[in-house]
Amino acid sequence: MLLMRRAESLTARCATVCRSYIASPKNAQAAAAQTAVPDSDEYTEVAQYPEINDLSFAARKEREALSWQEQVQKAPTVEEKMIKINMPRYYGYKVVELNDERLPYNCLPVIQHYTRTLYENMPSELKKDEKVTSYVEAIKGDVQDALELAHDYFSLKYPNASELEPKERERILTQVIVEQIHRALINGLSADHQHLQEVEVDYNPRHEAFWSVGGIPAPKNVVKAKESHEWQKDLAKEPVDRLMQYKSEPMLALRHRSQLPTWKNENEYNDIELAKNVPRVDFDPRSLGYTTGYQHGTNITGYWPSNLAGFGLLSYQSRAGIHIRPQSYAADDHNEALHAHAIQSSFAWLLAQANYLGFNTFSELTYPLNTQTILTDGKTWSFYEYQLNTLLMSGRQINENSRVNYCRGTQELALYQEVDDKGKIVGFNDQVLKHLINYYIKTPTVQRSAEELQPFLDTKYKRIADYEEDEKRAFLEKAFKHLFSNRPRHLALPEIYLWEKIYKIDNKTRPMDARRRYFEIFYNPWQRKLDQHQKEYIPRKVRPEGPKSKKKWKPTYYPEN
Repeated sequence: MLLMRRAESLTARCATVCRSYIASPKNAQAAAAQTAVPDSDEYTEVAQYPEINDLSFAARKEREALSWQEQVQKAPTVEEKMIKINMPRYYGYKVVELNDERLPYNCLPVIQHYTRTLYENMPSELKKDEKVTSYVEAIKGDVQDALELAHDYFSLKYPNASELEPKERERILTQVIVEQIHRALINGLSADHQHLQEVEVDYNPRHEAFWSVGGIPAPKNVVKAKESHEWQKDLAKEPVDRLMQYKSEPMLALRHRSQLPTWKNENEYNDIELAKNVPRVDFDPRSLGYTTGYQHGTNITGYWPSNLAGFGLLSYQSRAGIHIRPQSYAADDHNEALHAHAIQSSFAWLLAQANYLGFNTFSELTYPLNTQTILTDGKTWSFYEYQLNTLLMSGRQINENSRVNYCRGTQELALYQEVDDKGKIVGFNDQVLKHLINYYIKTPTVQRSAEELQPFLDTKYKRIADYEEDEKRAFLEKAFKHLFSNRPRHLALPEIYLWEKIYKIDNKTRPMDARRRYFEIFYNPWQRKLDQHQKEYIPRKVRPEGPKSKKKWKPTYYPEN
């Protein structure tokens, strides 16, 4: 490349000298002398050579993936980053579906692998604190009244509650209990704690998270497809990245403008030897009991990206999904399932919050995020704290990333023993109330500058609402909301019918049929991009340049490729 630049420069100088001879022979000598002086930036003391790239198939695919991840990172606004992640697939990605109801046997190491999390126990007995003790004495009566009110309300509204499914019955009763206890705690503590007066409360919000996990064995169909091609036959059994999609609706969620303080410093979570302690599960997710489906990747925190209260303070998660797990599972597996439930729900909520700050599964966090999680059925309670330190766990990062996430939690604690025939609470446990009070009075104090808070967002346009151009703002908002609604496309997903599989693909028995189906014309509909669709038509009478204008399609404003 350097030789080509020098040749082009020499050609330009010769042309200058020739023009000088033709136009004015007197100035030819001066022009030749001027061209003899080399430019200082054309010569270096050390020879500069272009980078030599590995041209193997695996190296080229890795460079393509890194290039696309850089494009996602360069998208200016929060919504455009999320749209950009979904640009490669018009019909959505094939994802592993995670939720709070599907907790297979021995799921704790699986969830730790998928979230890159280390778990540690937290003591169930709290240290003596005179301030917390005084709060317990002041609020205990209100909490007991709230519990009794919740049970009375449930028994009156559902007189035939015994006919309900155990899972549905627990979900309804727990929702009422959580709302009443939350009301009692806010009323009793907000006078002394300003942040409780500023929190925003979400009832049954929509929490979803989308991320990529590496180090998972390739499915059989992928191995078979790769083995049929000579250039990737050797890579057929290499681990692949699988896309995870988590969906949940917690009973209650509290959030604030400031962030909770961290409880692990960088030296404690940034160590390559420590990262090796994260469990690795070398099995296909479907063989472990998880299901797969097709949908767009969504990251939703229960509110729109423009909401200022963007840091999760506390969330209440239901334990109703435990009822559908077989009773034959071991007792230890029951506790591990609760820990896995807390890990995946906490990780997903913080991951969605990180996406609203400009980070994603391909852009690493520059500071940790924290939250608190409670699992309860109204009577039995478990308390957890989670610290999100890293988002990189796809591709080679699953082995090379030195950061890990942390979760710590308690064992199951009973808030009360029973409700007697008169509707009174028997055997109230003050330790559970102390845990609740500690979670509520923990003050979110961490505040960051705009540059530190959102380093990967544009300095001027951080949300699509910041765009001054009405047409662009309206288009991006419509595209973003339609994408995250996950409504099906107006045309059905392409599929191969069973008779076609038998008579056209497996057995070539219909050679005279017209070749019209997509698999017969060598077209892969799953490779269709998000922007490959018919644009909106502009009627002649409303065209900006007049009725005779040939500009008949409205422009699109998808993130640049």
